[in-house]
Amino acid sequence: MEFLLEVLKAVAYGVIEGITEWLPISSTGHMILAEQVLQFTLSDAFIEMFRVVIQLGAILAVVVLYWKKLWPFCADNGRDSGFARHLRWPVLWLWFRIIAACLPAAVLGILLDDWMDEHLYNSVVVALMLILYGVAFILLERRPRAPTTVRLGRITYKQAFLIGAWQVLALVPGTSRSGATILGGMLCGLSRPVASQFTFFLAIPVMAGASLLKLVKFFAAGNTLLAGEVAVLLIGCAVAFAVSLLAIRFLMDYVKRHTFTAFGWYRIALGVVVLAIWLVQTVRGGGTAPVPTPTPPA
Repeated sequence: MEFLLEVLKAVAYGVIEGITEWLPISSTGHMILAEQVLQFTLSDAFIEMFRVVIQLGAILAVVVLYWKKLWPFCADNGRDSGFARHLRWPVLWLWFRIIAACLPAAVLGILLDDWMDEHLYNSVVVALMLILYGVAFILLERRPRAPTTVRLGRITYKQAFLIGAWQVLALVPGTSRSGATILGGMLCGLSRPVASQFTFFLAIPVMAGASLLKLVKFFAAGNTLLAGEVAVLLIGCAVAFAVSLLAIRFLMDYVKRHTFTAFGWYRIALGVVVLAIWLVQTVRGGGTAPVPTPTPPA
């Protein structure tokens, strides 16, 4: 019975991950709410690793949905025409831009990771960032703008690097990685669909790297995975994958006909709820509401 409860919690976390990783509404803010009712009885080391590695399921959804746009190699046509002839150069150039966008967060993330964990991972910061970027989305959508980049292949290295700089802001919990990069992309002239799609692709190396690092640290610390823990991890990843498929399709269909204003108002409402929970716990003497072990903000 106890194991079944852990499985159900893994399913719930997978649903939360699959939705909040791609919609610009902050996974950390939702994890704070989830932590109020969903608490694993497994080891702290496993839980810390689980919250990051579950992202692999979400990443796989992007790979499956956009395989043709992401795979840089052509099928073998049976002729010895040289290696370069088997490359899809537009896709390869896109990957170069994705790498360029990863650089700012890769450098600053490593340098500031411990400081961020110590000083900024609390409910008040998360709530304020939810509200701040919610207002930013609303104001951006009210400003008249004509996107200059309406095709993914037209993204420049300058735009990619600037979007990567915006991704650095997502190191602050509650910002939302997807929210920061979409907002930055739109400010750089990208249309909503292009900014959203580039955000999905940018997540692949960022989240895969974070998951790999977390796994290395987990095993380097002498931890091992029990059979029940493996099952919980796989179930969480599988649910995150399935839900991500739906969330990504929903967002891409939504932004073709709507603005991000609704997400802005949702962020503000969620920020108020997180702040209210913190106030209640503070009044009751509980102190600052606990924030889950940080993951790369989504």
